[in-house]
Parts: sequence; C-alpha cells; structure tokens
Amino acid sequence: MSQPHIHKPGKDFIYVTEKFRQNNRMNPKANDLLCLNASARSSTLAFLSTILISISASFLNLQLILAEENESIEKVYFANGIKIGEVTSSSAIIWTRLTKSQDRISNGPDFINHVANLEKHFPAEAQIPKGYELDQLLGAVPGANGHVRLSWWDPTSPSHILKSEWQETSPTKGHSVKFKISNLKPGTEYHVKFEGRANQKSKKPTQLLGQFKTAPALEDDKSSITFTVATCHDYLRRDDQENGHTIYPAMGMLTPDFFVHAGDIEYFDKINPYATRLDLARFKFTRLYSMPFQRSFHLKTPSYFMKDDHDTLKNDCWPGQKYGELTFQQGLDLFREQFPVPDKTYRTTRWGKHLQIWFVEGRDYRSPNSMPDGPDKSIWGKEQKEWLFSTLNASDASFKILFSPTPIVGPDRIRKKDNYANAGFSYEGNQVRGELSQHKNLIVICGDRHWQYASVDPISGLREFSCGAGTDEHAGGFRMEDRSPMHRYLAIKPGFISGHLDSSPGTSRNPTLSIKFHNTEGKVRYSEIIKLRK
Repeated sequence: MSQPHIHKPGKDFIYVTEKFRQNNRMNPKANDLLCLNASARSSTLAFLSTILISISASFLNLQLILAEENESIEKVYFANGIKIGEVTSSSAIIWTRLTKSQDRISNGPDFINHVANLEKHFPAEAQIPKGYELDQLLGAVPGANGHVRLSWWDPTSPSHILKSEWQETSPTKGHSVKFKISNLKPGTEYHVKFEGRANQKSKKPTQLLGQFKTAPALEDDKSSITFTVATCHDYLRRDDQENGHTIYPAMGMLTPDFFVHAGDIEYFDKINPYATRLDLARFKFTRLYSMPFQRSFHLKTPSYFMKDDHDTLKNDCWPGQKYGELTFQQGLDLFREQFPVPDKTYRTTRWGKHLQIWFVEGRDYRSPNSMPDGPDKSIWGKEQKEWLFSTLNASDASFKILFSPTPIVGPDRIRKKDNYANAGFSYEGNQVRGELSQHKNLIVICGDRHWQYASVDPISGLREFSCGAGTDEHAGGFRMEDRSPMHRYLAIKPGFISGHLDSSPGTSRNPTLSIKFHNTEGKVRYSEIIKLRK
C-alpha cells in the first residue's frame, strides 16, 4: 500500500445514507427549438430538416447530461459492515465489502429445500428457484463495483488523519477489500472510516465508522485484558431471526479487548443452500454478516478469525477433497477473501507483558482421516508444529493461551475421527499434549464441540476449555451421563467463553487469569481463576 496522506478531519463522520437527488435541467438550446413560431415552421424543407437535426442533437445532449449526472450520484453501501482483525500493538487488518443496498434482500424467494444428504451434492440450479438469480433471493447481499478508501486516526490527536489510496472492488474477490495499517501506537484507541463510491465522479461517498484499541506494549505489565471466544454460528440456527445471534450483544456488554471466532463460522454442507459452488459459499458468508447483531459487534471489536471444516468445505474435510463443484482450495481462498486474516493462518500475538496468544491452523496441512495412525499422520503438519513449539519456548509471557479450532484434550465422542482427542490422531495427539504441558501456565481454548466443558488431561495435566455452540438449537452431541473424571465442568448448553487477565496495579507481579462460561445472554454458568505457577 502506498504511503498514507495527512488530512485534516471534517465534521460528518457518520454513516451517510443520502437520498438520490433528481436533476431536471434542460438544455437551453432544446427549449428554444421547441418554441419556434409558425413562420419558422412554414419555412423550406431544408430549414425544417436543419431544425429537426438540431432538436435531435439537443435531446441527445440532454440524455448524455442526465446519464452523466445519474452516474455521478449512484450510491454504494456497506451492508456487511467492518471486520477489524489481527490487531497487534502496532498494526491491524481492516476489512469491508461494497454492496448495492444498505441491507440484505428481505422480500425475495428462498432456496428450494432438499433432504440432507452429504453424499449427494445438489447443484446450484436445483436449489435456486426457476427464473431467479442468486442475487435476487432472500438474504442476498449483492456486491457492488466501485472504490473504497480507509482513513484512520487517534482521536486524541484529531489534527491528523491518515488515508489510504482508493482501492477498486472486484467481483472476483466478492467486492471485498482489506487494508493493513501499521506504525500504530500500543494501547491506543483508533477510529477508522471507510468511504465508498461507485465511480470517481461521486461527490459524496458513503461512509462507515468503526473503532478499536491496539494491544499493549510488550513491557506493559499493568494493563488488564478481557476477551471472548465463540464457535459454530450458522445463519439458519440463529436465535434472533431478525437480528442474528444474541451472543454478540451479550459479548459486547463485556467490552472485550478482542474476540476469537474459533471456527465453523458457517456451514457450507447444510441446507438453504448447500454451498456446492463458490458463489453459494460466498452467499452464505455475506448473508450471515449482514445481520445487525454481527455488524454492530464488529464495528468496534478487534477479532481473530479461525476456520474449521464446515466453513472450508464440508464435515471432517482435508486437502484435495471437493464438495460438489467447490474445491478445498477455493474454500481456503474464500476464507482469506471474506475475513481480515493473514496469508499464513497460524500466528501468534503478544498482549503486553503477561499474555501471549497463539492460533493454530487445523485444515490446511492435515492428513486424511482415513490414513492409518502413526508418526506420518498429522493435523498441524511438520512446519507448523516446529513453529509452535519454537515460539512457545521463546515466549516469556506469564500466561500462554493456545486457541484451537478443534479439541486437543477432550474428551470427545468415540465415533469422531478428526481431532487430537480422537483415537485416529492419537500418536500426534500424545506428542502435542506432551509438548504443551511443558508450559506450566498454558491453557487451550477450543471450538468445534457443541457443548461447554473444562477438562484436564489425566496424563499430561494439560487444561482445555470448550466454548460451546452459538445457539440453543445448535447445542448437543454429548450427554451429561458421559461425564468423566477429566471434566471439571460440563454443560450441554450453548454460549461463549470470556477471559480476563488481571494485572492491574497491585497485582502486576502476580497476575491472574479467569475463565468464565456464559450462556447466550451473558449469564455466567461456571468460572475458574488460574493463578500463575512459578
């Protein structure tokens, strides 16, 4: 990205939703020609021909003027809001998408339902009502061609705004754009503003505001940090039909410093529609993030997004597979297109002196589930494991949290085959738990499982917390009678996890980490306080 410009701020930092202006200007020459007197009309045929040619030319000129003006006032919108991702003490990735309207389509026909059958991939034409295009269906959020510019500033220094260059949207990228901004100050609140225009003649671009706070500096030992974690949110199982998932306003009440989506953001292999093609998969993401609860939350909450199987391709998938026409590689590319994530999706970020967080990639490098277990069978792959173990050993953070899209400790159901808590990956699972348990103040927080639990591995002592599914309809898959000595807490309920690192003055030498399990409305069901072990 080119160097940003310094710009003095204006006053109207709001989401602009202007009405179209009507302009009825007529070309004066056209008016004159229409008012010719009778004597002029009785002149020679040649003169009449000249007049008719002039009138035609004037009206053509009028049409060109009106067309130019209509083009210049054409509006574009941000119906999918903002996603603020990968926040560090000095950088962030900011995402948005240009759309043709302010909201998703609310009065179109729905997809044609089919009986769920994961072995038979229904083509798009069998799911879309005859005579309709995908962008006309219920919940569609049609993208728009145009240009987007990002501005950002520290509100305590309002005399300077940094601006990016205008970036053009493209259908090949789903009309989405990402901007990486850097050279930010640690522990500082920043405001951001997106401007969108249909073309270069647009005089008043549509605007959308957001805000976030950067991570504390490495040496900061006094900042307290709050975060939330959730998983498994598909559109059809939302608990507020008009607004989305109620856990978002519940999490927002905690004003988290950051949010982690631990994967299964959407379900490509569930009905309405089965995402058997790239455009259907993109449709499902944009429809979900047009919901008001999601949009409001992400306007001001820094997030780290992870993917799992259902939001990559299909259940328990691995590289090389297909789901209808949708390929595994298209699923990887779409995730990077629709979310503010780096190209390499395993990464680590420091949040001050006392906290470092890691995110592992569980799909890109995995072996087939059907492969016999042994030293060559892997979920994370050799390179990622070496990176993880090396960066863990190099960290001097008081607490270390590993966020995983799938369980590492469990316990899980016996019939499952695609995570480290299952027998199918027991060789590498034992290796991973052994390595992680060498770090006394490390915990695992995982997604994927549709129930909440806190557990301890009986061999390594590694602790794991599962945040549970996003809605009551989505919860299940385990039974309370299957509770084992590994469980410190178990609930076949939906909700989210919040974490709070307390290192405020007076506790900075002995910080504590609290983990709380919430229901979808934010009520705390269970909590643990983890004290620093030295």
